[in-house]
Amino acid sequence: MMDDERTRLQLDIQRQYVEFLDDSNDSKVYTKKIEGMIRKKETRVIININDLRQRFPIRCNELLKNGFDELPMVMKALREVVATIDSEYAKENEEFFVGFEGSFGTKHVTPRSLTSTYLGNMVCVEGIVTKCSIIRPKVVRSVHYCPATKKTMERRYADLTNFDVFPSVNMYPTKDEDGNLLETEYGLSKYRDHQTLTIQEMPEKAPTGQLPRSVDVIVDNDLVDQCKPGDRVLVVGVHRCLPGKQNGFTNGVFKTILLANQITMMSKDANLDITRSDISECRKFSKTFNPFEVLARSLAPTIHGHEYIKKAVLCLLLGGVEKILPNGTRLRGDINVLLIGDPSVAKSQMLRYVSNVAPRVVMTTGRGSSGVGLTAAVTTDMETGDRRLEAGAMVLADRGIVCIDEFDKMSDADRTAIHEVMEQGRVTIAKAGIHARLNARTAVLAAANPVYGRYDEYKSPMDNIGLQDSLLSRFDLLFIVLDVAEPDLDRAISEHVLRIHRYRNPAEQDGEATPLFQKDQTLSTQDMEKEKLENTEPTSVYEKHNELLHGPAGRGRNRKDKILSMEFMKKYIHIAKCVKPKLTSEAAKIIADEYASLRSRNLEEDHMARTQPITARSLETMIRLATAHARARMSKDVTKEDALVAIELVQFAYFKRVLEKEKRKRKQRDEEDEEMDVEEESPADEGEERGENGDDSRRSKRSKKDASREDDPYDLPTEENETLAELKKKASGTSQSQDSMDVDAPEEGSISDERYGQFKTRLSVLFTNEREESLSVDKIFEFMGKPPQDFNRNEINGGLKRMEDDEKIFRAEGFIFLV
Repeated sequence: MMDDERTRLQLDIQRQYVEFLDDSNDSKVYTKKIEGMIRKKETRVIININDLRQRFPIRCNELLKNGFDELPMVMKALREVVATIDSEYAKENEEFFVGFEGSFGTKHVTPRSLTSTYLGNMVCVEGIVTKCSIIRPKVVRSVHYCPATKKTMERRYADLTNFDVFPSVNMYPTKDEDGNLLETEYGLSKYRDHQTLTIQEMPEKAPTGQLPRSVDVIVDNDLVDQCKPGDRVLVVGVHRCLPGKQNGFTNGVFKTILLANQITMMSKDANLDITRSDISECRKFSKTFNPFEVLARSLAPTIHGHEYIKKAVLCLLLGGVEKILPNGTRLRGDINVLLIGDPSVAKSQMLRYVSNVAPRVVMTTGRGSSGVGLTAAVTTDMETGDRRLEAGAMVLADRGIVCIDEFDKMSDADRTAIHEVMEQGRVTIAKAGIHARLNARTAVLAAANPVYGRYDEYKSPMDNIGLQDSLLSRFDLLFIVLDVAEPDLDRAISEHVLRIHRYRNPAEQDGEATPLFQKDQTLSTQDMEKEKLENTEPTSVYEKHNELLHGPAGRGRNRKDKILSMEFMKKYIHIAKCVKPKLTSEAAKIIADEYASLRSRNLEEDHMARTQPITARSLETMIRLATAHARARMSKDVTKEDALVAIELVQFAYFKRVLEKEKRKRKQRDEEDEEMDVEEESPADEGEERGENGDDSRRSKRSKKDASREDDPYDLPTEENETLAELKKKASGTSQSQDSMDVDAPEEGSISDERYGQFKTRLSVLFTNEREESLSVDKIFEFMGKPPQDFNRNEINGGLKRMEDDEKIFRAEGFIFLV
């Protein structure tokens, strides 16, 4: 009796769904959809759940609440409607499927909020695909033939992922009831495609400090191969638990999965709430004087200085124009920037600001990232043993930005893995029988420290950077950021930092913890916000001035410029990226001339050195920067002005002055000291010098200093030095010998500290030139006694003795060995 009542109830529910789908006498929306499905030879129809909510609200609530029981009746109703339209097509296909779209309300969740309360419900989960298994066939019906009895039998299979039947025994028959062997007729058997996906919550929506959550999704039939790792999707399906058995027992912890019935691809570009008034404000701002400078000044206003770096980051956010030529060649439009410099120069803060402004950013660090973690990896499923393709950070950030901090801490092998991504914009995998290409069209913003921890200005930029040329050439701009000690600059920075620390958010309350994560969530698979956006207030263009954030306003010439609001900057950059500027012939000529000039520039004349190699990629860099500047003006053409700004950025980033320890300055100081000695040691002042003990001590110290400077092996004699020495001898007469007596003469085998340092340097040069680990004592005495060294025997013996005491050398049988 209860079964009859249940059957009658199911037929009543099925009749309601048939009435909903068969709207030939009404709007004919779903009738046309079903006819289109038949015409395209498909088996799935997409139903808008909002339409079902309007006509049958009870059925809509039951479908969301108990989707596992309702879906079989919807599919039977669809098959009945298809049979009335085309009976032949209904006979050809055993199953027809439905997918749902629309607003799911509280059932629109993320992998983190998908809890046990949603088991059995139909939910919509948004996330990013991180893993994809190989598509495998799953047997639905097997046909077997018995040669002994000449009979044929078939068996159907069902598991917990099937809706309309109970799970069956999964044992594959090999014998019939009488023990006769069976042969499988593979041509008559039926299979369906089966694939497993892993959906992870969005990186920008994951709470800070917590691991991202994920959920497994099972897709069958026509839904397989609809997405790949790195795609952002909305998956509509039934939340179901699968009990697992171990040794015949089942524990109380079940694995939960999502049985998908519809997969919707989310846009690669983030959807901002842009209204008509916002577009008009952006166009109005683009017509103002030099909008590029205003945008760059408004970028990271809490960071003092770094004007050129802010301009480069703005170009990175705007990007160039990507082109794919007819022969398949891809010219990337993404701009890559590398910041190298001393600690505490706001490199990481710049990366953090970009992660807040850009719509899609993946943050990572060099120490915590590997090559496969940045690109893609092939993993093995622990349950099924299948190979899976797992997306890395750069694949997840497709059409976005990857920020890599501590870039120098990565190993060379891991840095080599991103070469293809930075230029070609894709990841090619050929491992474990899997050959795949994943899109990774992303811009890279990296920060690193020099090789020595701090930048050495007396070494070339290449020695300080310590990265391969093949990697450096893929960065469009490389900035060297130095911590320069200047009193005025230090005072300005200190005032700026102190103002920032005094600032407090007006909305912050005492005793209330600052929320770590705030994000609006879309509760629909469709764009339901268009009508609502028309009534929203326009976004404010400029920020309200705050003395703690922006400094004192000032008056007249000292008046501070206005700062754009972050919300307006996001919308302006989003709209500007839609512009596709074209390169004019005038701008192309300027860029070509500058490229030829950069290649032929003589850097030795002005003591400049290149920060990175200048290759043909440098030419594309100037084109991309000029295009980004044109986008900032919302111009359809790249003009001469855009090309000049790009050239200015390139010249600032490509060259760095290398300081030298100039010898001429030291010689001038020696000459000045000698001239002072000539005046002080004149006969007129001789009596006064001898009359005061203090003057004698100062004179003796100066004599020691002069003696050491005269014997400096790096100070080669010049004509001026020789002339001054002769004048000194003539003017001083016998005073030199008397002064030398005042100086404490070195004892047997002793050497002064300054001369000892010179001695070690010259001895190291001798061993390096001879390319030997041991030299005879006679050869060392001969070399050290020659000009310009002029070390006497006492100094040589003293130097060798001190080096032997310091365990730098070892003396044995007339030879000196380096330790």
